[in-house]
Amino acid sequence: MGDPSVALPGGADPVARTRELRRAHAAFTRDGLVEGPVRAVIARSWRRCARARLSPECAPRVELADAELRSYREEHPLARVMPLFRDLVGAFAAHGAHLLAVCDARGSLLWVEGEPGTLRRAEGLGFVPGARWAESAMGTNAPGTAVATGEPVQVFGAEHFSRRVHPWTCAAAPVRDPRTGRLLGAVDITGGDGLAHPHSLGFVQAVARAAEAQLALLEPDPPAARDTLAALGQDEALLVTAGRTLRLGRRHSEIMALLAHHPEGLSGEELAIALYEDESVSPVTLRAEISRLRALLGPSAPLSRPYRTAGPLDADFTALTRQLAAGAVSAALHHYPGPLLPASTAPGIVRLRRRIEYQARAAVIARADAGLLTDWVCGPWGADDPEAWRALAAALPPERRPAALARVRALDRELGVRPDPAPGGRRRATYPQPARS
Repeated sequence: MGDPSVALPGGADPVARTRELRRAHAAFTRDGLVEGPVRAVIARSWRRCARARLSPECAPRVELADAELRSYREEHPLARVMPLFRDLVGAFAAHGAHLLAVCDARGSLLWVEGEPGTLRRAEGLGFVPGARWAESAMGTNAPGTAVATGEPVQVFGAEHFSRRVHPWTCAAAPVRDPRTGRLLGAVDITGGDGLAHPHSLGFVQAVARAAEAQLALLEPDPPAARDTLAALGQDEALLVTAGRTLRLGRRHSEIMALLAHHPEGLSGEELAIALYEDESVSPVTLRAEISRLRALLGPSAPLSRPYRTAGPLDADFTALTRQLAAGAVSAALHHYPGPLLPASTAPGIVRLRRRIEYQARAAVIARADAGLLTDWVCGPWGADDPEAWRALAAALPPERRPAALARVRALDRELGVRPDPAPGGRRRATYPQPARS
């Protein structure tokens, strides 16, 4: 992080430092001006909070609860290093009346453990497993800012954007997959003034590095009995088969996605209708595509009569729809990078893409959770969705609604509205809805 991220602001006197930070926080939340001993890393975070129109009175929301939380934690990669976190941080946290917290890459707290009295105080704050502490939801805080920036950070007292968190100090460091570099989440130590020391940040960074080393040393997962297909949010799908990862061409991506959706198989005519907009395409064209796919995949290639996968094939979009159907909306959206093969115009893919989008969109709107709705409308698939923006406005506290309502009005003007025939002369927008087929 460098010296500016670990040096204690405001001089050596903690009382004077606290007083100066509170004045700086009040000035920023009142006038938008950064004054006094505010470190650069905190000033940048405060400005992001202001752009997100966060209130300094913001409070966390629990997005994952009970069975959904337990299932998500069990499957999360950081579950494999929780014993290490407890070994390294447990005694330190207990001795100093601190807490060990671990969040995912979205800033959702998965584990919060530590001294019972401190845990009770944290519960009153909403610092509990399942609560979302992303910077975009709770403002400047160590775990949320660490995953937002991908850098370790320490946050002292009034450096927190939310006033309710000012009595706390925390230090967090991101944890990445040592093989891919993908951000997995962050490990955090939270407590009182006893953590207001640069050594706390160095300690939590060392814990994060130890976790990454442990992940690298763990035995690799055994080869999956089932092949996998990743087709959400990308025009060319990734197929993992027989220990190989292959990026398929667009037509081959469409074929494998359709066969994954139809494990019972498709006749040549059914597959051709699903693939080609031009219904006059010769069956020879499809056979040629299948022949090229077989040359690429070898033993994992599709079988014929009917066309079907050579063995079980797990696709990311089928896993997504199962989670949505089970009501695990937060967990499902965490793994939703975008629509199915977004550039494809194959009729069968277009219908399936619309169906998946409709199911995901309907689940997010029905949940009426501000965090999930914010994530949805911030994605390219939801940026122009007026009903999602309307639902977000209804879910937000009053002081944060104006921006969402302004977006609703702008979309109304772009897409057109018609008078509502109901008494009172309200207006209702008419928008095309995703196909249900």
